[in-house]
Amino acid sequence: MKIKPERSGRPDVMKVLADARPDALDPSLLTDPARQEEAFARIVTDAADGRVTRFAVPRRRSGFRPLGAVALAAVAASVAVAVGTFDGQGPADRPTARPQSSVPPRTSGSGADLRVDGHIELLAAARNAESAPAEGTYWQTTTESQHVDVADANGHLIAVRSTGTDLWSVGVRPGTDSLMVSGENSATGPRTAADRKRWNAAGSPHTVVAEVGKASGNAKIAYTIGPGRPMVMHTSVGDKIYAVGPDNVSYKDLRALPSTSDGLRRHLEALYARDNGADSGTSGRAAWMLRQAGNLITMPVKPGVRAAAYRVMAGLPGVRVVGHVTDPLGRTGVGVEFPQSYRTPLGTTRERLVVDPSTGAMLSDQTLLVAPSARAGTAGLAAGATVDNTATTRMGWGERQISVPKNARG
Repeated sequence: MKIKPERSGRPDVMKVLADARPDALDPSLLTDPARQEEAFARIVTDAADGRVTRFAVPRRRSGFRPLGAVALAAVAASVAVAVGTFDGQGPADRPTARPQSSVPPRTSGSGADLRVDGHIELLAAARNAESAPAEGTYWQTTTESQHVDVADANGHLIAVRSTGTDLWSVGVRPGTDSLMVSGENSATGPRTAADRKRWNAAGSPHTVVAEVGKASGNAKIAYTIGPGRPMVMHTSVGDKIYAVGPDNVSYKDLRALPSTSDGLRRHLEALYARDNGADSGTSGRAAWMLRQAGNLITMPVKPGVRAAAYRVMAGLPGVRVVGHVTDPLGRTGVGVEFPQSYRTPLGTTRERLVVDPSTGAMLSDQTLLVAPSARAGTAGLAAGATVDNTATTRMGWGERQISVPKNARG
């Protein structure tokens, strides 16, 4: 399925409402036109005020980062040296099979109106996801990745940006392999003209050093300025091709997932209980569920499962549907924000998924800066800036394995 850069049209809001209405509000039973208009107005008003919880839908455990079919982000291809140890947070949370040894919004009108409209369009995405092609040989995704950080360049603080293209081809039939090529056409450099000016003033160093958050303090990571080399990895472990919650799963496991929203929700809740032990609260559970549902949307599941995942997302408590937003590639979709924010060396951040309701496709996974730290502010980063993004430009079935670049590492 090729993801188009522009929306192909908005859903029929009245049709979606009609599909969801109870029998008591069926127009054939409400013969009085005035009564019909009054009932519809009451539904929309109640939803906008937040009194109907299914319309007022509000990130997961600390450390969750971008989703789905994300290969190693461009950061991995551009980083030359890491000093110290990491806290387990990578530039992307890839649902590849695990080794066997380890098991700013664009608004128009009132915010309330956008929330109702956004929820309706999220349900429309579920309906449109049901018509996706069913099966093939390789499930393939192409993503454009971007990572922003603040680094020290010989005493000058600058914002650096790493970009690259990631390709993931998952073989689902016996005898096929799963390959990930990350960091194709990758490069790291000063983020803006002002950053480049500061970098030049610092002597244009080949390597700049940034902080990486840790529970016990800060580690350091070094970025190499300039183009990077792509990296290739085999991502399957036996017949296990993805990780869903705590489990490595096969293609057969994915095809057996429940295709109803209630069934899929119960399945994910059971995985959450095993992955997290004691319940960490509604917010933590909802964030975990949203991440897993978002990941499933990018996997080779049945169309009905992808649709059910959208419906699970729409009904999670604390998850916020923010209406129409534009992703870093300029594509418009519905924003779905995680209920929690996180403190990082760059400041407070929040994660947002962007969905195209006209196709049922996941467009992007962004990490937005809510409140910049003093360090980030000095480097010119402001609230609303995207500091991580994985934009999906292609997702669908293919019959040929992807090609590995001759200069790829790994």
